[in-house]
Amino acid sequence: MSRTLLVITPVKNEEEYLGVTIASLERQTVTPTRWIIVDDASTDRTGALADAAAARHDWITVIHRQGPQERRVGPGVIEAFYEGLAHDELANYDYVCKLDGDLLLQPGYFEGLFQKFEADPRLGTASGKAYALVDGKFVLERTGDEFSHGVTKLYRTKCFDEIGGFVREVMWDGIDCHRCRMLGWKARSFSDPELAVGHLRLMGSSHKSVYHGRMRWGRGQWFMGTHPLYLAGITGYRMLERPRVLGGLCILLGYVQAGLARRPRYGDRAFRKHLHRWQFEQLFGRRGNRSSSRLLTSEAPASLLSLAEELVRTVEPASV
Repeated sequence: MSRTLLVITPVKNEEEYLGVTIASLERQTVTPTRWIIVDDASTDRTGALADAAAARHDWITVIHRQGPQERRVGPGVIEAFYEGLAHDELANYDYVCKLDGDLLLQPGYFEGLFQKFEADPRLGTASGKAYALVDGKFVLERTGDEFSHGVTKLYRTKCFDEIGGFVREVMWDGIDCHRCRMLGWKARSFSDPELAVGHLRLMGSSHKSVYHGRMRWGRGQWFMGTHPLYLAGITGYRMLERPRVLGGLCILLGYVQAGLARRPRYGDRAFRKHLHRWQFEQLFGRRGNRSSSRLLTSEAPASLLSLAEELVRTVEPASV
């Protein structure tokens, strides 16, 4: 079965992490057909690291953007993604992956996910579970089983095309999975140890502060159309994560502020109806958002830990 894969990685000032990401893709048992790294006007040595990788491998291409100097999470990342996509044709590939530049992938990551797709023709987007590096330890980032993780979204290109790709707003990585379900596709993140991903930056954080990142998350929930009752559930759920209590409250504050300011919302009424039905099923139905309780307290797999120790020790951020 064909496995042609296009990977697009928007990066901005990722000198500290990108070397590890590059090393982990070089070690993949199934390397991408093409990897486009989009350097979004970085002011550190991110671009030099990417250029050095491209000089080693003909399957790596680097695009250097000019533009605003400030990191713009959400729309800025997706704009950079689409600039990368403009340098190729989606129709040339069976799969497309949006991949962050601060990740550690185990060698069999892409091959393992391809096996999941080949076993289920309606699987549209998938990822492994991500573990964030916090105080020198990998801690599970809680993501429902019915979502692919935003840091590494692998898509069947037919599905990506049918849902219309990514919305260029915060919460693009939630809207895409809900649109998958609307159109009869499945979105999944798998807890298989060999698919575990090391995330070297805390999810939902920001270059300003983690609190700023959580407020942005709340504004994104407003834009997506999240029901207030479900938002209350998110607030309580995320209070259990670092920064404890305050992180969840910042999500609530961002949502309320966006509502009071009457900020725009995603305009698809059919989507919002589908979203609320799904959210009520999670709150009150039998199904619930599948994320096994053992995962909420589980440690990172030993295979991820050993690889992290090896690469973080041997890959020098500025060795170009």
